[in-house]
Amino acid sequence: MSSDPWGRVDETGTVYVRTSDGEQVVGSWQAGTPEEALAYFERKYEGLVVEIGLLEKRVRTTDLSAKDAQTAIDHLRTQVDEHHAVGDLDALRVRLDKLVTTVESRREERKAAKAKQTDEARAAKDALVVEAEQLAQSDQWRSAGERLRALVDIWKGLPRLDRKSDDELWHRFSHARSAFSKRRKAHFASLDAQREDARKVKERLVAEAESLSKSTDWGPTAARYRELMADWKAAGRAQRESEDDLWNRFRGAQDVFFAARSEVFAERDAEQIENLKLKEDLADEAEKLVPITDLKAARAAFRSLNERWEAIGHVPRDARPKVEGRMHSVERAIQEAEEGEWRRTNPEARARAAGLTGQLQAAVDKLREQVDAARAAGNNAKADKLSRELEGRQALLDQALKGLEEFGG
Repeated sequence: MSSDPWGRVDETGTVYVRTSDGEQVVGSWQAGTPEEALAYFERKYEGLVVEIGLLEKRVRTTDLSAKDAQTAIDHLRTQVDEHHAVGDLDALRVRLDKLVTTVESRREERKAAKAKQTDEARAAKDALVVEAEQLAQSDQWRSAGERLRALVDIWKGLPRLDRKSDDELWHRFSHARSAFSKRRKAHFASLDAQREDARKVKERLVAEAESLSKSTDWGPTAARYRELMADWKAAGRAQRESEDDLWNRFRGAQDVFFAARSEVFAERDAEQIENLKLKEDLADEAEKLVPITDLKAARAAFRSLNERWEAIGHVPRDARPKVEGRMHSVERAIQEAEEGEWRRTNPEARARAAGLTGQLQAAVDKLREQVDAARAAGNNAKADKLSRELEGRQALLDQALKGLEEFGG
């Protein structure tokens, strides 16, 4: 018979292990010496020691779940309880008991951490909802729209709450975004309606201007053209494509009338030679206004010169293109300065650019909502497809926003 402090082999080849509950049968050994039998089962014991040590390390250094850790502990405890190893099995049980305590402690720590994370996420989402509801009432269409998009990205980065709470907060958040989009659409729709009204007014002005272009009632007709021009400016801007066409027709009708009037006046005026000299003097004064440095002063000075010009009368036909061309050059310089100022400050131009931006922004917002909905429903294929479409619309929106910045926002 052979033995060591933790086990023995009797004369029949039965192997025993010593425990606090007395000797327990480990197994039977017939293949070699008793010493070999003890060595074999001692190696199995060492294997259990190694496995327990590895599990202790995993529990201590990794994010092994409590459930998986407990399963591993139960598996090892079964092996220890089955007594198929020779060694200090009681010590292994003590280590497993301590490991159970450690796992339970880790479970509670994680539970507390998760609860804290949930509280923080709830507070963060509450804050996002409050801000979104405030932004929903803003008239700063661009900045508020950008901030709402940023809030969506922040929301996506926050942990989910319980389904009921998360759904309720998301409903409020989504409703605020929708309310903002609805108000923005209504705003730009109103601007579109104003431009359409301006188009209709200018259509009528053009029709009257064209009907007057053949008139020979020079004084009253010229006065009426001045009134029509005042009405034109008061009507506001129409859509760009309509505005340019209508203006060309309006100006063309005036040109026909005033050209005819100029011809008749030239034939009647016996003082054309003197008029030419006077107009050349005015052209000299007008040319001193170029380059334009003070638009308001230049416009007033040119208006005054132009009024004096009109009062002078006509010049010989062959001299008229040259002297009028000099004045027209100055006038074009002033018009170019006016157009530059108009493009920089005109609210209708900004509104038109903003209208396009609003339409694109609405499309981008809608696509973002669809992507969010698809993600929430777990339909990643649809979400990916919508995301690609969203990228295209976003690129167009970025271009529109860049154009809008040229008007000062």
